[in-house]
Amino acid sequence: MAKKDLHYTRNIGIMAHIDAGKTTTSERVLYYTGLTHKIGETHDGTAVMDWMAQEQERGITITSAATTTSWIYKSNKYKINLIDTPGHVDFTVEVERSLRILDGAIATFCAVGGVEPQSETVWRQADKYNVPRIGYVNKMDRSGANFYDVVRQIKEVLGANPCVIQIPIGAEEKFRGIIDLIRMKAFYWHDETMGADYELDEIPADMQAEAVELRDKMLENLANFDDNLMEKYFDDPSKITEDEIHEVLRKATIAMQINPVVCGSSFKNKGVQPLLDAVCAYLPSPLDTPHIDGVDPRNPDNKLTRKPDDNEPLCALAFKIATDPYVGRLCYFRVYSGRLDAGSYVYNPRSGKKERISRIFQMFSNKQNPVEAIEAGDIGAGVGFKDIRTGDTLCSESHPILLESMDFPDPVIGIAVEPKTQADVDKLSVGLAKLAEEDPTFTVHTDEQSGQTIISGMGELHLEIILDRLKREFKVECNQGRPQVAYKEAITKTVELREVYKKQTGGRGKFADIIVKVGPVDEGFEGSLQFIDEVKGGNVPKEYIPSVQKGFQIAMRNGVLAGFPIDKIKATLVDGSYHPVDSDQLSFEICAQIAFKNACAKAHPVLMEPIMKLEVVTPEENMGDVIGDLNKRRGQIEGMESSRTGARIVKAKVPLSELFGYVTALRTITSGRATSSMEFFNYVEVSTALAKEVVAEAKGRVELL
Repeated sequence: MAKKDLHYTRNIGIMAHIDAGKTTTSERVLYYTGLTHKIGETHDGTAVMDWMAQEQERGITITSAATTTSWIYKSNKYKINLIDTPGHVDFTVEVERSLRILDGAIATFCAVGGVEPQSETVWRQADKYNVPRIGYVNKMDRSGANFYDVVRQIKEVLGANPCVIQIPIGAEEKFRGIIDLIRMKAFYWHDETMGADYELDEIPADMQAEAVELRDKMLENLANFDDNLMEKYFDDPSKITEDEIHEVLRKATIAMQINPVVCGSSFKNKGVQPLLDAVCAYLPSPLDTPHIDGVDPRNPDNKLTRKPDDNEPLCALAFKIATDPYVGRLCYFRVYSGRLDAGSYVYNPRSGKKERISRIFQMFSNKQNPVEAIEAGDIGAGVGFKDIRTGDTLCSESHPILLESMDFPDPVIGIAVEPKTQADVDKLSVGLAKLAEEDPTFTVHTDEQSGQTIISGMGELHLEIILDRLKREFKVECNQGRPQVAYKEAITKTVELREVYKKQTGGRGKFADIIVKVGPVDEGFEGSLQFIDEVKGGNVPKEYIPSVQKGFQIAMRNGVLAGFPIDKIKATLVDGSYHPVDSDQLSFEICAQIAFKNACAKAHPVLMEPIMKLEVVTPEENMGDVIGDLNKRRGQIEGMESSRTGARIVKAKVPLSELFGYVTALRTITSGRATSSMEFFNYVEVSTALAKEVVAEAKGRVELL
């Protein structure tokens, strides 16, 4: 029974650029599948999937909302777990963790804007986790909509292989319906039923030739992936049946060799039902991904696999922690194998502890429907646990397995916060701890020198939302400092030195002696500390070497210039000596920390700053002012393009420290006509003059520069 069911399960997400219409599409899906009886709108603040107050006010998605619904396709009932993800780059973690556990995705594109910078980011994230996707060109009713141009961009900019299976009838205000190239029928929607009813009709006579031509292109594209289809295509294309086309499309989509492209206008209620059909027809079920790989936590060299079957041992991945005012902390998870029953115990290999999941829910945005169990291939949420974090594996104690966790980007911007009254002190720390638990890209630390609480995140909007949530959910009023850039430090030379740590205070003393080489890491090294042990003849006993490594790791958190973290170093332990009585692990750890400080001061330390990739879309007449302003902000202009609407797209790389309040400045220069979007690119060295200013401001050691 369960086997059969899984064929009819789809775990999908909707991913796209800001304002491509993800949430609007999700709302239509809920309405047509019968989950809601009224269509929610983002701009009215009534969208079901955008349930947070901050989302409704701003009309943007901040957290990914999960919903379970069903759809009838070819007289089979499909269960669809749908996740609506944010578009803003500040909340990129939400997209990342959703894609990690999804089987397929709908990549939505705006028919006017086409492929935008953030579309590229989410596309790359989906490539990283091998998620097959369908393209959906939305907003066909807007002025400037051009379906074929967007398909061209998907091919050229994203390097994908789009396969057009639907074409629009008319565009802009004349957009009336779509032509299905597989069935060679036209779909028209009835506005009076909010698009719930549609009729199939013959293709309009003036579009017949175009439809035949594009159907031929589609078959030609598909023939590359199947020999039988190729034979038929060359013999007599009219003999190719619908089922054969569906079969090859599905096979090629799951193999990520092709992306079926459909179109519509979610806001005008056109094209959503065929999109749901395409999800059921072409995107993979949990059974199409044959197994999930992991390692044995007791022996990391031992590889393990789990199949999507209820009878297998339990294996699930926690991909999101959320706080709900009514049920407490919710843990969203995807079950890969076995089943998770309410009230059962799970084992967490990261903490090595057992956790009890007292209740289990199927999610409907921010509401929960209690269920008895979540089976393999399904997504649900549980409460009652004590210590589960994002990216943890949940498994059975008798058959432990550790799945690959997720990588999260480092925060790039920080601000100092302090509570307004003494009464808020405890509330603030509780609130920040809960928010940091929910969001892995949000970090909290206390500055050692000033004693301030610094919160760091992915951008100004991200921190604004955090502060807003503190105020509303945790009732904490805070004062905030001005934004600070998350600088890093690096060293440019290799230095060798000897460090002796001695302390004698009567009785047992402390003694450690090490010779170390400290310098930049080798090319191609992934990670932060490259530690090499070259000690011969037991001069430093084996049990003390991990302490030296630990000392370096701790010391890297605070660099020598101004206490910013050091990103990457190579440390080689060459030699050393010990005292049979006075030496212990702590002595060697402290010795390594002192050695690191002294070596870095001699190794020509430099300051590194985050660089952002910026795209500005501006009218032609404001172009000069925009570029002049970017040059003032130490920006490097990388290129200029013309969009088809006649606007110019300026691409540049600009240091983050120069971009605070850029949106307002841009509005001023262009009278509100230009828009910009940015994402983190990399860290680069700061010029000495600027570095001196930054280090002096942080009351660091300017003399080392």
